[in-house]
Amino acid sequence: MAQQSAPHLTRALGLTGLTLFGLSYMAVGTVFTTYGIVNQVTEGRLPLSYVVALVAMLFTALSYAAMVHKFPVAGSSYTYVQQSFGGTVGFLAGWLLMLDYLFIPMLNFLILGLYVSGQFPSIPMQIPAFIAIVVIYIFNILGIKLASRFNIATVAVSTAVVATFGILALKSAIGDPEAPGLLEPFLPGSQGFSPILTGAAILALSFLGFDAVSTLSEEAKRPNRDIPRAIILTTLLGGGIFILVSWVGALAYHPDDWSAVPSEVLDSAGVVLANFVGGDVFGVIMVIATIAGCLGSGLAGQVSVSRILFSMGRDEILPRPLGRLSRRFKTPVIATSVVSVIALSCLFLSLDQVAFMVSFGALAAFSMVNLSVIRTYLFPAKGTGERSVTGIIRYGLLPLIGFGLCIWLWTSLEPFTWVIGGIWAIIGVGILAAKTHFFSRPVPTMDFSEADVPDLNAVTHPERGHK
Repeated sequence: MAQQSAPHLTRALGLTGLTLFGLSYMAVGTVFTTYGIVNQVTEGRLPLSYVVALVAMLFTALSYAAMVHKFPVAGSSYTYVQQSFGGTVGFLAGWLLMLDYLFIPMLNFLILGLYVSGQFPSIPMQIPAFIAIVVIYIFNILGIKLASRFNIATVAVSTAVVATFGILALKSAIGDPEAPGLLEPFLPGSQGFSPILTGAAILALSFLGFDAVSTLSEEAKRPNRDIPRAIILTTLLGGGIFILVSWVGALAYHPDDWSAVPSEVLDSAGVVLANFVGGDVFGVIMVIATIAGCLGSGLAGQVSVSRILFSMGRDEILPRPLGRLSRRFKTPVIATSVVSVIALSCLFLSLDQVAFMVSFGALAAFSMVNLSVIRTYLFPAKGTGERSVTGIIRYGLLPLIGFGLCIWLWTSLEPFTWVIGGIWAIIGVGILAAKTHFFSRPVPTMDFSEADVPDLNAVTHPERGHK
């Protein structure tokens, strides 16, 4: 009897689709999501915090690109750390990463609810947030091709509105005699660099698009070539947009004291800025674009975390049903359902709580991926590794810098975030202990033998079958 092959996801995404998926996950309009919160923390130096965050994330993006070459499968940092340091550390890295992936959809649904409720005060934010959860769940079940088309549309709408905002903000700044100097938003405030680092740590959640791209390795046509390129492109394009938009926004809208700005303005900064530079009509357009961006980012977030749960369920580290695919749609329907149920938490959490927790999980996972590059390439279990000068720089020095920057940002988060993150980590250790009978049994790891891994560079066609 022929041995039944393991379930495979459908390969449907090229470089453009992967990059747009990453940008959709980042949501070019996400610059307004934490606009008020970070400006308050940094005394109006949001652009400088974005520069610091981009530099740190570029080093980590290079590490992700390196690991994709070794392990072009679904699972993201869970897979990379697992293959570098073993099942136990890999599980904990994946568990911490899930913290931010589970909170990312909540963040988008929460923002969507706040913006709709702000525009229509008679509508409680919970109603539009709940409707968005249901819509995204349906799109997620129907398949990656439909999700990709939806992402392209939302990226187009968000980009057009953000570009319009940039033009209007620049026009407003040019006619404002009290506008700050062109370089002032990039200079530290009275408290030095400490608030800038705290702001950059929060903004780490804005760069999760490159990590989301890495989870689609089993749905890319040519993962070894296109996934690394999409990771770098997503980081550079997204970071550049964030810096530019926050810079023109700082030139146009510059309160004397951000600490005195009301909380309702901080939570819906996009509408406030749009009304300020373009009037009420553009404010309505901004709300519509924000809804589209939140739906696109929420969809990408649901896709990514469901693939991580699928990978961990397939490895039998989490319950095995999570690793099953729908026979009809070839999507991880059970994992997707679990993520949607958890997303309902957005109905009672606050915006700043969710934002801090996303960054906590992301920076923890990013740190471990940087170390995984050093372990995998310079100190492999077999062989001598990449010990040339080029290899030491590419796979040693650069990941080490990325690790240091991530730890620096991680330790800059608020103490309350560490309390919640610590509780989440303890829960993960408890699950792992139960799964391994209190560590008396090894943690299952993924098998990358040649017989089990398809030709990952081949373009596959459904009508011809997989190579």
